[in-house]
Amino acid sequence: MALEKLVVEGGRRLHGEVVVGGAKNAALPILSATLLADGTCDLGGVPRLRDVDVLARILGVLGLQIERDPLGRVQTRILSEDASTAPYELVSMMRASFCVLGPLLARRGYAKVSLPGGCAIGDRPVDLHLKGLRALGAEIKIEHGYVIARAQRLRGANIYLGGPTGCTVLGTANVMMAACLADGTTVIEHAAVEPEIEDLANFLKAMGASIDGAGSHRITIRGVRRLEGCRYDVIPDRIEAATLMMAAVATGGELLLKNVDPTHLEAVFDKLREAGVSVARNCKTVAVAAAEPLHEVELNTLPYPGFPTDLQAQMMALMCTGTGASVFTDRIFPDRLQHVSEFKRMGARILNVNNTCVVLGGSPLQGAPVMASDLRGGAALVIAGLIAQGQTEVRRVYHIDRGYEDLEGKLRALGAVIRREADELPEKPPAV
Repeated sequence: MALEKLVVEGGRRLHGEVVVGGAKNAALPILSATLLADGTCDLGGVPRLRDVDVLARILGVLGLQIERDPLGRVQTRILSEDASTAPYELVSMMRASFCVLGPLLARRGYAKVSLPGGCAIGDRPVDLHLKGLRALGAEIKIEHGYVIARAQRLRGANIYLGGPTGCTVLGTANVMMAACLADGTTVIEHAAVEPEIEDLANFLKAMGASIDGAGSHRITIRGVRRLEGCRYDVIPDRIEAATLMMAAVATGGELLLKNVDPTHLEAVFDKLREAGVSVARNCKTVAVAAAEPLHEVELNTLPYPGFPTDLQAQMMALMCTGTGASVFTDRIFPDRLQHVSEFKRMGARILNVNNTCVVLGGSPLQGAPVMASDLRGGAALVIAGLIAQGQTEVRRVYHIDRGYEDLEGKLRALGAVIRREADELPEKPPAV
């Protein structure tokens, strides 16, 4: 893989309009769910992302044909059901690809899926996925880094999916998809309530599934014999929308976002307003305008509808421009703080103890070479580069490409000076 970097010139105020793309975290399980369909699925709003490309390769191995038409819509249909192994070399690249386990098991009675990979943001075990599928009657073992699951026919069950940090989003998705073709009724208690779970449920219902309660902590699924292909549009990406808002506000600018669902961003709006940002909204658009100076905030990441862990790093970059001391605690992934050391390289004053950081605003950031360690941390470093004095080089841009479609293009359209270049820096220093 050729390495690339983003070169950002700081000091430009962002303003204008932007259209938000489809949600990565909704599109990936929805694409996995097409393994359940008889016939063609026609999907709109599937973003062009590295993660989508990886999942498409996995689904191709599993016998699914995936094509994107000139209008950007994605069509899928099953060509073969002979293969049921999702290989390590692909699943290890992206955690969400573990979502093929439930559909494979329900549709084909057998699944062999590598234990997943993804961003280095802390331990994210799959025990709740396996607990839920075992409750549906699957026989599961782990051998040589693979989960091997078998079931002649899944059976409905009452399943509790609460974990030490709350609900499991991907676990809820996996169990819900599998339960759609099970005999009888399944009730998932302490289910995840994220909009992406509700979107997946709506897609499954469009295929003929019987699901009630998605969007609440109790989801009821009545199994059906078959699911048909359908036409469906993925919801807008709330994380992309909020990232672009924070980028504009950090530079002292203003932004109108189109194709956004404001009801998915209530906790974000609350913190932005607390910091002094002007937020105006209607049913499908949001407008934000910067305040000077930003006020300090105290922020805890929590499961939806709380403030998302996926926006912790971007909000921290924004508050580097504020006054006073802002306190950040990540209660979802306490280890998700690798961006802090890179912020410090740019002159940020941040005190961190365990999973809590205190951001001391008021010190100008300075451009520097920095390294993205994960998807959202990489986006946060781009925001930091937009507000820094001088030039910032963000390396390992492939992390950003996993979850943002043409981020630099959208920022350029808003007035940013940002470009993509080949990166000649080796991933590891030479031995001495």
